[in-house]
Amino acid sequence: MTKRDYYEILSVTQTASGEEIKKAYRKVAMQYHPDRNPGNKEAEEKFKEAAEAYEVLSDADKRARYDRYGHAAFAPGSGGFSGSQNVNMEDIFSQFGDIFGDDIFGSFFGGGRRSGSSRGHGTRGSNLRIKLKLNYEEMANGVAKNIKVKKYVSCHTCNGSGAKDKSSIQTCSTCGGSGQVRKVTSTFLGQMQTVSTCPACNGEGSTITSKCAACKGEGRVYGEETVNINIPAGVQEGMQLSLSGKGNAGERGGMPGDLIVLVEEEAHKELQRDGLNVAYELHISFPDAVFGTNVEVPTIDGRAKIKIPPGTHSGKIFRLKGKGFPEVNGYGRGDQLIHVNVWTPQHITHEEKEMLNQLNSSPNFKPQPGKNEKSFFDKVKEVFS
Repeated sequence: MTKRDYYEILSVTQTASGEEIKKAYRKVAMQYHPDRNPGNKEAEEKFKEAAEAYEVLSDADKRARYDRYGHAAFAPGSGGFSGSQNVNMEDIFSQFGDIFGDDIFGSFFGGGRRSGSSRGHGTRGSNLRIKLKLNYEEMANGVAKNIKVKKYVSCHTCNGSGAKDKSSIQTCSTCGGSGQVRKVTSTFLGQMQTVSTCPACNGEGSTITSKCAACKGEGRVYGEETVNINIPAGVQEGMQLSLSGKGNAGERGGMPGDLIVLVEEEAHKELQRDGLNVAYELHISFPDAVFGTNVEVPTIDGRAKIKIPPGTHSGKIFRLKGKGFPEVNGYGRGDQLIHVNVWTPQHITHEEKEMLNQLNSSPNFKPQPGKNEKSFFDKVKEVFS
């Protein structure tokens, strides 16, 4: 099924501010909240769809990628949102509880979130940012990298619980394990029930009587993890890839944060990148420019032979179709542009000087630009048109 536009889902424009997006999401989520639409599968899917749209549009990095590449920016392997089909309702409440407020559900739906939809255990881990340097070949063709990342990882001693053993974890006596406390208030409209985070367990639903010695009760330790990163073909300097759940581990079993990978470009010895195109400066001798020659030039994929026709002028630009960079998640591909420079020697012998003087007196070596000779700017326009 074709995915709907995220801006359309939240009924906002592409220029909407973060606060406008937040308000729009709150409105749509309230409209299709499962407690307001019990048993309505269509409403539940729209609720999940809105959560997916908000997760992307509320994050500056993800929003920029979406604005540029659409849903293709979050295709499998690119590290984006997994899609509404895999969204868990409990995760939505856990991630976006701050948008709704702890008591908003009870005000309308007589009891707040359903008993199975507690805030969840632990505290979510923070996002982590790393830089990844890639060469031209890796950026053009895509590559899988195994990177060792120093970060907080789940404690193996207690399996992330933060407790010394299973018997050291007790159900919170204040909230009965739900992570929430309910309060009934009488108003002129009748009784209204509100729900808030349990102050005794901070919404976790359980308390620890004896902490794990290895992690001091946090459920995580500072360590190292090898992360597999799939880089799509066509990435550029400054692009960011988001790997969901690969950031710092959460405390006491909380959800992990995301890993943000910033792409850096490793300079090429001979080529220069210009968007999707690749530029190369080719130097040839004066005789080769007069007689023509065959030369070998470097490309992203190796080396290629090109023909320099007789009478080639300095400044001539040759184009190798499709030898540039591909578009990310697209079908277009740039070209390689070869700029010819006729090499002028700085030092010559007495014999060479005499030969050049003889040539200089020949009519064929006098500059005679024709009317059809294109200017430098015309050549540049022609190449990029």
